[in-house]
Parts: sequence; structure tokens; C-alpha cells
Amino acid sequence: MAVKSRIERKRPKEARTKTDVVRLKLVFVAFVFASLWLALWCRAGYVQLFLGPTLSAAAGKQNLATEFELGERGRIYASNNALLATSVESKSVYASPVEIQSPARTAQVLAQILGAPRKNLQKDLSSRKGFVWVKRQIDDAEAQALAQANLPGIHLTSEFRRMYPNRHLAGQVLGFVDVDGKGLEGVENLFDERMAGGRAKFVVQRDASGRRLYLDDEGREMNIRGQDVRLTIDTVVQDAAEQALADAVTRFNGRSGMAMVVRVETGDILALAHYPFFNSNIPRQTKPAVRRNRAALDIYEPGSTMKPFLFASALENKVVDPNKVFDCENGKWTLRGKTIRDTHPYRWLSANRVLRYSSNIGTAKIGLALGAQPYYNTLRGLGFGERPGLGLPSESPGILRQAKEWTEFDLAAMSFGQGIGVTSLQMAKAYLCLANKGVARPLRLVLDPPAEELPEPARVFSAQTADSVLSMMREVVEEDGTGKVARIPGVSMAGKTGTAQKVGGAGKGYGEGIVASFVGIVPAEKPEFIFMVAVDEPTPVVYGGVVAAPAVRDIALKTLAYYGRLPEAKVPRQEDVSESSMTARAPHPPTAEGGGATVPNLMGLSVRRALEVLGKRGIVPSLKGGGMEITNQKPAPGEPWPDGGTTAKDGGFILWLGQGDKEAKQ
Repeated sequence: MAVKSRIERKRPKEARTKTDVVRLKLVFVAFVFASLWLALWCRAGYVQLFLGPTLSAAAGKQNLATEFELGERGRIYASNNALLATSVESKSVYASPVEIQSPARTAQVLAQILGAPRKNLQKDLSSRKGFVWVKRQIDDAEAQALAQANLPGIHLTSEFRRMYPNRHLAGQVLGFVDVDGKGLEGVENLFDERMAGGRAKFVVQRDASGRRLYLDDEGREMNIRGQDVRLTIDTVVQDAAEQALADAVTRFNGRSGMAMVVRVETGDILALAHYPFFNSNIPRQTKPAVRRNRAALDIYEPGSTMKPFLFASALENKVVDPNKVFDCENGKWTLRGKTIRDTHPYRWLSANRVLRYSSNIGTAKIGLALGAQPYYNTLRGLGFGERPGLGLPSESPGILRQAKEWTEFDLAAMSFGQGIGVTSLQMAKAYLCLANKGVARPLRLVLDPPAEELPEPARVFSAQTADSVLSMMREVVEEDGTGKVARIPGVSMAGKTGTAQKVGGAGKGYGEGIVASFVGIVPAEKPEFIFMVAVDEPTPVVYGGVVAAPAVRDIALKTLAYYGRLPEAKVPRQEDVSESSMTARAPHPPTAEGGGATVPNLMGLSVRRALEVLGKRGIVPSLKGGGMEITNQKPAPGEPWPDGGTTAKDGGFILWLGQGDKEAKQ
């Protein structure tokens, strides 16, 4: 019994020991779990409170993508609704470096597809920027290859590349844009803010594979397209002027040339041509001197084309009448130790014959009789010494000194167009005053948007004075004057030739260079059009009546025929004055002229010719792709013409462009 009692007393003690161990284990486990639980809560709190914004942004980058859309730049139209400048949709490549996992591999693939330097690409892709341009305005083949490569962080976006369907037509007037679509010169620069397309940003969602789900239309409903501009230029007249000018400059080996056509009733500039031509599609391949709008920028001494204004001022101030006689000194006269010469020796000439034969000596004597201040007032009233007011970039005001600074010889020289610097636009504006019965009015190049403020017409000469000067100018063409080569049978023309010496190097004296020019006003008794042509440094013939007058005749013939002002019975048979002769030559004739009930086949045509065909239906198509030849079209040939609207949106006309050897986009 005693032994049993001792055993019983021993067992409770062992049990208590085991219980204590279990309890310690439970406490330890509980402590561990509590510590872990507390650590997790602390971590969660830290993540939520301190890392929350950063992680939220990172998560957004994984399932959301910000994209942008650039609006189309406004178009430029001519007064006859021809399209002068438009924008073609093209693809550009940009990168989001933060999304790129392997910049080296991505750069290698891009270099193979785009032909860009791999090292430069890798450097850009290794940055931590959110946006980097890779290559702008790529072709369709490159865009397709990139889409198939499916490179993370490399994206395609749509941009608009500026295109000028008529190539060099009015190139210096239109100007051009840079790769970002910013207007740099000409009308593109003048109305850059108006025509520039807007930019819309919107967010798209991505699935687990990174594919974009366009569920958010934010920004796509905004009107981000630029506004259009309409010029007074008529493409038919412009083309006629460019062809005649190019022929005159090349035939007489000139350095450059300018031609202009102005409608008298409105002051609208129907043509403003320059040669050498400038193709706005390829500005980087052209020298800055060729891109210059010489009519607005270049200052020259006008020579004898200035004489009609001297005669008008003298008549207005009653210094002379058309029949007053002047001694022309047999072609050589010394004034203040300097010699004034005429091309041909004349003795006694009436005032009207002084202008007809363009005598410098007779004109100088009339100027001396008039006086410096009255002549200066006339020149200022005509707009010399100030900008023409068209708003073109860098319009020049020319050079006109104050009358008090003139010497006696200065007055004599300025009477026949030396010692004064003018631009072609200023000359056109001055002749517009004469043709408009002595009332000065502004030239106009832009129809839409209309000018906010226009100067009030101001009378410079009486109508009688203007008629008298035009009558004397008519003798220059229709009698045996210096401009008789410009004569058009059945059409009365008032005109004036100019053969002006150019100032020599460093502005000292006169060099051997000549500016040959001619101005024609048609019809002389009731003017409707003004024609101007100037050729810089022609050789070996230098006279305006030989070099420039035939070009004016050519432009006037075609313009009058185009507007139905040319008497049919008087048109020489050898002259081609049909409308078709005044349009640019297309390499392929159209398969249809667009007048039928169904859409013609435009594939294989040049862009310009296709637009002409569609223009007859009042349709302005949407252009896609690169190149200058139509490779595909929608609607297809033979389908009905699209109803409603003139653009290619919502089922309208679409033309795909290529080089002629690539398959059209389907």
C-alpha cells in the first residue's frame, strides 16, 4: 500500500510538468502568429498609407494607356475651288520607355525595320521618360512590320503629312510646314494658328495580354480639325502665268522671274507666279533663294514702268498736257555733271510720245517741272514706301526717301524709275490705282477668312487724269511704241515697258544686270485685268518690250479666253487658248471625266489629275498613304457617286496614294 501511494503521488507531478511544456508551446506559437499578424498589419498599413499612390500609378500603367490624337491641318483652296494644300494621314512611331523591358533587343528590331541607328535608339529607349519619338511619318510597309513585331512599349499613332497636289503651283505663295505641321513660310505661316490641328488626349484600357480596348471616347468627340483658308488665286490663271514666265526666263537665260495677274474690280490677285519653281512637298531639297516670295520681298529699281505715275502726277498738278513738247536732246543730256541717256536719239517729242517711246530725258524734264514734293506725295498716295498690306511674312516697304532729301538729279532720276526701291506687289497696287480710275484700293490675296479691317478707298488722281494716262499707255502697245509685241488683235491694251539697271555691288553705281519688265492693262478703255511680268538679268536681249511683253501677251490671251473676254474672230488659230491648255499636264489621261452616272477609274492617275476629275463633281476626297499616284479608290470604279457632302468622311471618297509599284492598301 505504501508503494502504491508513492506512485500515485509521483504521477501528478509529471503530468503537471507536461502541461506546463504544452502551455509554453502554445504561448510561443500564439506569440509567433501574433507577431506575424502584427507585421502583416503594419506592412499593409505602410503599403496603404505610404506606398499607395506609387503603387496605384504603377497599376494604372499596367491596365491603362494614355494616347493622343492630332487633328488634321486645315486645307488651302483656290478661288475656283481647286485644292492647293491638304493633309494625308500617315503613321508615326513613339515609345514609352517605362514599358520597355529590354531596350537593347527593342532597339535592334527597330533599327532593322526603320533603318535608324541602333545606338541612338537604344539610348532613347533606355531613358525613363514617358514619351519619346522614334520616327515620324513612316511608310505603310514600315507600319505593318512594326504592328507584326508587337514590341512592348512601342506604339503607332496617326499624324498628318502636308501635301500639295499641284506640286510647284503657287509654291512661293503657299509656303510649307515642318515635320510638326507648323507653317514656316507663305500662307502656311500667315494662317498657321487658324489652320493648325488640335491635340486630344484620351485613356484606353488594356487586357491581360496588353491589347488595347478602346472603351473611352474622351477627346474623340472634340473638333480638333484646323480651319480652311481660301485664296483669290485661280489655278487656271496661275498655271498660265507660270508656263509663260518659265518660257520667258529660260528663253532669255534669266536668273529668275515674276508674273502677276490682278482683277481690277476687286483687287484680287488671280496669279502670283515665280520662276524657278518651288515644290512645297520637298522644301529641304530647295535652296532658300528659290523659296522666296520675290514679289513681296525683293526690292528693285523699276525703271520705265514708273513713268506713268510721274505723268499722272504732272497731269493732276497741271504741269503738262499730252500735247506739250519737250526737247529730248538727241538722246544725251547732262544734268549737274551727270549724264542721262535715251535708248534712241529723239529731239522734240510731245508728252504722250515721250511716254510712248519711253524717253528718260523727256520724263526727267517733266519731273523737274513738277517738283519733288508733289511727286513724293503722289508716290506715297500710291503706296510706295509702305508695306502692301497683304500680311505675308516679311513684306518689304521698299525704299522711298523724304522729298527734302532729294537733289535735283535725284528728282530727275526718280522720274524715270531710278533712285527708288519698290516691290512687285507695290507696283501692282500702284497700277491698280490707275486702272481703277485714280482711286487707290488694296490688293487682296485671301478670300476666307475675310480681312477684319480694310483701308478706305482714297482718290489719288481724277478719273480724267487716269483716263489720259491710260490713253498714252495704249499708244505704247497699239502704235509703234516699245510694247507693240504685246498687242492682241481685237483687244485694247494699255501697257508700259521697263528696262531697269540693277544697282552694282556694295550699292555703288549700276552694274551690268538688267530687270526687264512689262505691265499690261486690259481692256484699256475699261480695265478688267492687270498683267505684270519681270525677268531678272536676261541675256543677250535685255529690253522689256522683247523679253517680258510676249509673256504678258501669252498670259493675257489665255486669261481672257478662260473668262470669255476674248473675241473669237480675233483669236489666231495657232494659239491654244482652251481651258485644257491652261491646266497642268498630266502623265496619264483619265479613263473618265467624272461627268457620268458612275464613279470613273482613277487608279494610275496623278494626284493632281484625280483631284481635277473629282473637283468637277464638287468632291474633296480623303487622301491616305504616300506617293503621288492613285493606287486604290473608294468607291470603286463603276459604283454610284456618293450622296451628300464633299468630303470622304462617312462613306465619301477615299484615295490611296503610292509610287505606282506598290500594292494599294486594302
